[in-house]
Amino acid sequence: MNVANLPKVSADAHVNEPHDLWYTRLPEDMRDAAPHRIEAEGDGGWRLIVNGEVEQSGSGLTSAETRAAKAAMTEEDLRREAAASVDIRLDMMRVDGIHAEMVYPTIGLYVYGISEPRVGVASCRVYNDWIHEKLGGDCPRIRWAALIPAWDVESAVAEVRRVALWKGIGGLMLPLVGTPSWNQAQWEPLWSAIAETGLPVVMHQGTGHSMIFFRGWGSPTANLLATQAQAPNTAALLSCGGVFERHRNLHVVLVEVNAGWLPWTMTTLDDYFVAHGARERKPYLPELPSHYLRRQLHATFQTDPIGIAGRDVTGVECLMWGNDYPHQEGTYPHSHAVLERILAGVDEDEAGQITGLNALRVFGFDAGVLASLPS
Repeated sequence: MNVANLPKVSADAHVNEPHDLWYTRLPEDMRDAAPHRIEAEGDGGWRLIVNGEVEQSGSGLTSAETRAAKAAMTEEDLRREAAASVDIRLDMMRVDGIHAEMVYPTIGLYVYGISEPRVGVASCRVYNDWIHEKLGGDCPRIRWAALIPAWDVESAVAEVRRVALWKGIGGLMLPLVGTPSWNQAQWEPLWSAIAETGLPVVMHQGTGHSMIFFRGWGSPTANLLATQAQAPNTAALLSCGGVFERHRNLHVVLVEVNAGWLPWTMTTLDDYFVAHGARERKPYLPELPSHYLRRQLHATFQTDPIGIAGRDVTGVECLMWGNDYPHQEGTYPHSHAVLERILAGVDEDEAGQITGLNALRVFGFDAGVLASLPS
């Protein structure tokens, strides 16, 4: 199989937003709570730093050092702003040999950690307006996700209706972990509003919960694994909670969570569903949980041979590859070599579904993008 001949749509790519995006666009009384940058802590945790921290007392910086730090930040943010352009995205696709991409935020993923609802709602709107300005909808090879606030149903539905008709939008982002959980009845108006748009829900790993599960030796790696472990929980709530049964055209894409957990989740949920007589309880589900996951749930990965090996259980429609550009764990600029390795022995038709056709369909790309690579 020649990977160069496969359709390749990255189901997971990112922009690096300017650090001061929210600080400059939010009302002054919200700026201290605005997302700023992500910083690793020494004991295995992560924290979100807000704008203005460099100026807080006890920072240890002199006035001259503070000014220098702010000047350096400004230059970096200008570069980040320039990189979030259609031309740069197309150049990436040319280098990596892919046809199209679905784009998510980076710092913006952390808006769901904001504690004050009005700041969270405003921060989602700031990102959505910015990404709409930068990427628009004129390039058929680029689709992007809008951040949907998840602090209350009313503001979530309002933002869905505000952004859903924007040209270029490929998905509506919600946190992987909902508060309250996504199977609760209060979210029903949101699922209905999203289903009406025909757009998929996208949920990225590490959203809606603390990134710190463990501290101490080995905790950075263990914490990253724990963030992905939220994916089977969400899959169970959406399938067993009847969300997929009630909204049969609703698709949910779990982003950057890998897919090796899917066969285990499907078989385990089915076994428990039958053993405990769940069909006789509310909500009534005429099918096994695995049926809904195969039909309406998708998971993205960069390099996950276990997820690919489990396709006899899961099928291939739930599998989506992404290069995770420009993050360090991504496959750019060597995606062809990675795909050659992880797809060895896979039927070419199945491989094409995984590398591009599933994403093309779910995110609403025009099939014409597969005719050639960006010129």
